[in-house]
Amino acid sequence: MARVLITYGTTEGHTATIAEVIADVLHDLGHDVQTADITTLEHTVPDGYDALVIGASIHMGKHDKHVVEFVRRNHDTLERLPSAFFSVSLAAHGDTQEAQGYVEEFAEETGWHPDKIALFGGALLYTHYGFVKRHMMKKIAGDKPGHLGTDTSRDYVYTEWDAVKRFAEHFAGQLESASA
Repeated sequence: MARVLITYGTTEGHTATIAEVIADVLHDLGHDVQTADITTLEHTVPDGYDALVIGASIHMGKHDKHVVEFVRRNHDTLERLPSAFFSVSLAAHGDTQEAQGYVEEFAEETGWHPDKIALFGGALLYTHYGFVKRHMMKKIAGDKPGHLGTDTSRDYVYTEWDAVKRFAEHFAGQLESASA
């Protein structure tokens, strides 16, 4: 059994939801798992963890700045421990090349090369947005490939939950191999 920290940067909360699903899968597989919004960690990985999973959403073409800074500050720890990264974006739903480009830019920016990387589709949470953001996101959704919803009276979730579960299961398999 490994002690795993799952931390994430989120704007509307969808990345946190994905982190909780990953935590549930790892917990069900016998691991001791904690989740935390990255802004609560005071810039360092707390002691006592055997592995780390970090998630970040894309907004305006960039990963969450708190995640970037956290990874930079904790680079040595992240390279030493089993680690995984998941990126959440609308691009992952319709333009995987663009989504992969975001991850490559993140790796260049931070120097971190996690053991496992996943790209998950994000969400359009129109009913949570203010007036300006709702209409800006509708315009972006209409311009993107992948047939994103533009009805602003409802929300759209593009996350493939089975892929999230498989990511967690594969990471658990890596933890078991590392401890053997």
